[in-house]
Amino acid sequence: MILETVDEETPLLHANDYVEPQQKLAVTGKTPLPWGQFSIILSLQVLEPMTSQVISPFAPQLIRDIGVTNGEEGRVGIYVGLLQSLFFATEALTTFHWSRLSDLVGRKPILLIGLTGISISMYSFGLSRTFWSIVLSRCLCGALNGNVVVMKSMIADITDSTNMPQAYGYIPFAWQAGIALGPLIGGLLAHPTVRYPELFGRYKLLEAYPYFLPCGVIGTLALIWWCVTFLFLSESTQPSTTFARLLRLHESERSASRTMPSDSGPQSKMKPLPFRDLLVTRVIIATCAYAAAALIEISFRAVQPVFCATPIEMGGLGLDAPAIGIILAVLGILNGVLQVLFFVRLHDWLGGRNLYLFSVFSCFPMLALFPLISFTAKAQGLSYFVYLLVALQLLAFVISYSAYGVVFMYINASAPNRASIGATNGLAQTVVSVIRAVGPALANSAYSLSIEKQLLGGNMAYWLMAGMVCIAIGVGSALPKRLWCE
Repeated sequence: MILETVDEETPLLHANDYVEPQQKLAVTGKTPLPWGQFSIILSLQVLEPMTSQVISPFAPQLIRDIGVTNGEEGRVGIYVGLLQSLFFATEALTTFHWSRLSDLVGRKPILLIGLTGISISMYSFGLSRTFWSIVLSRCLCGALNGNVVVMKSMIADITDSTNMPQAYGYIPFAWQAGIALGPLIGGLLAHPTVRYPELFGRYKLLEAYPYFLPCGVIGTLALIWWCVTFLFLSESTQPSTTFARLLRLHESERSASRTMPSDSGPQSKMKPLPFRDLLVTRVIIATCAYAAAALIEISFRAVQPVFCATPIEMGGLGLDAPAIGIILAVLGILNGVLQVLFFVRLHDWLGGRNLYLFSVFSCFPMLALFPLISFTAKAQGLSYFVYLLVALQLLAFVISYSAYGVVFMYINASAPNRASIGATNGLAQTVVSVIRAVGPALANSAYSLSIEKQLLGGNMAYWLMAGMVCIAIGVGSALPKRLWCE
């Protein structure tokens, strides 16, 4: 019998607290989802997009208020775009390291750090009065937030091949809920002393900091879910070390064989791999499939609102902000609900690779509808037929979004070993964060140039995105018909 010595380096989460992942082999029936743990992960998934989207409604006015543009209205969009890009840029620099750390010390501690970072950064953003303090807050939020990739790793830990499609079918619903709630909170709660003087007029803090209330709501929600996560979420993987040992890494490496009895047991065969060993063919294929799908999605999301706002005579729809907001809200609701209802059925019917290819192929009609909608609007105005075409385009986008659920499963299955799932997800998320940082600028620049110069009849941006779809089809064809772990 081996006696464990308890000291200041002993992990807070002992083996008894560790929830053994569901068996991946010899599964004869469909395993029920562990809803107790999965519901907490889903709620955290809702919080993530709320963090980035809550500033969207008031970001332009905030930039005007702090005076960084010196009254030049044309520069407002540049600074707003910079705030969004900085979040993804700092996330790209740190997400791999957080995911790698979750393989070593466990998922739960990294989630708690991420929630702490969200809370601090949102409070500081709401209390900022200068452009550089806003930049620092957004960079802090991106740098400390590794929760997106850690949650994907946790889902892989607590599911198996029979219930993983069901789990990933719910992820878009949670994500779209956060995308819808974030702007709602930001739009309704900004300038509360002006909007709701009978409720908030007497609070000098909210008068001095008109954007603190929506940011404070998100920061407070992060604190609440920090408590929920700490009290009720179980660790989903077996930690192999502690923060104390990591801070004294060299000493630990010299004494590991003498001080850690588990090194001689089965766990020693399942250690996180170095970065170079992650760059195997299947990880690269899965990451490229994720990046290709993300590039199409972020480009469409960037171009669609601009297309809707562009005057009809220039090739758009000439819609105002409320109408565009309704279209985006319908897209979010439709996407979340239909993914929950049909993703599992489509996956069981078509299989992973075929569903990915089917989803990507649906982008062709989605893009072809842009010039068709424009032509119809020029001929008929904003008729019912135009809105029918817009609805068909939204439906095609929802179908294309199924590629995400598929590729998440392939990324988890591509991990060289179970102890490197977090690092594999982190590598993929890092690449996609870079894509999301440059994709909107690329797509919108192409759209503006094609409209201004009438390149390819004003449709050059759509042809460019069609080229992205072709790349995604090529990458998707390299995916195996079944997950590698199967």
